[in-house]
Amino acid sequence: MNSGVKKRKRFNRKQRLHSAKHWLPNLKDKHIAKAYRKRYGIDWVSAFIELEMLGVKIDPTYKENVLRSVRPQVKRKKKTHLQKATTENELSFDQDENFVYIAGYTSGGIPYGITRQEWESS
Repeated sequence: MNSGVKKRKRFNRKQRLHSAKHWLPNLKDKHIAKAYRKRYGIDWVSAFIELEMLGVKIDPTYKENVLRSVRPQVKRKKKTHLQKATTENELSFDQDENFVYIAGYTSGGIPYGITRQEWESS
């Protein structure tokens, strides 16, 4: 099964760090963080963290400027993700004609939770 995504872009952190130990010494690009991020398909924050874990010295001013420039994108992604999760959570609980929220079922298969009557009276 080939998903069309390069295998290294599906690596977890441990795998990326192992792979990068062999890749970094051959890197001739002076923009290491950008190259690392592109090679492994990760975000800037993760790239900086992992490069520092590998002992790569990163100019603090460069790091700060990059993170400041991507901060609005990160906030937008978090907000969109939160909105999507909230919508999915609102729609993901069980309900029927008697219950607004079904918390579970007894061993006999009878639902229990918040009835529509209880919900409307509160």
